[in-house]
Amino acid sequence: MREVPEQRIAKTAIKVWKIQAIILSFFPFIATIALFILANMYDFSYWYAIGLLVFTVIEVILSVFIIPYVRWRRWRYQVYDQEVYIQHGIIIVKRTLVPMIRVQHVDTKQGPILKRFKLASLAISTAATTHEIPALREQEADLLRDQISILARVEQEDV
Repeated sequence: MREVPEQRIAKTAIKVWKIQAIILSFFPFIATIALFILANMYDFSYWYAIGLLVFTVIEVILSVFIIPYVRWRRWRYQVYDQEVYIQHGIIIVKRTLVPMIRVQHVDTKQGPILKRFKLASLAISTAATTHEIPALREQEADLLRDQISILARVEQEDV
């Protein structure tokens, strides 16, 4: 088996993922509050609302305080002349090799949260799928985009 890729995404990705998890956690909390209100109005058991509250609290603890750290520790990548090696996953670690000869185009993208932390994601598109390396520093994402683009062009010219 190959060595683990050396390059890591930016450590501030942890903050970005925490903010995204907090934003997404508002929906279960709203549903929990609505269930408590409905239980009060229509006189049915509060146990459903309490169960949903317990589930929501566990979900928030996992998605805000635990998963971002584990996710950051597992995310690695390496760009070689012939391929891009990507490793990610929390429970199941996925290792992907993207041959340069298959790369059709490379994009960077940046939403409002990533922009706030001066980060960008790199998307590597092949005919079959798109592979993404999230939360790279802006300059690093731009350099990687250009490097992969040049390497992919060289590979296709050699064929």
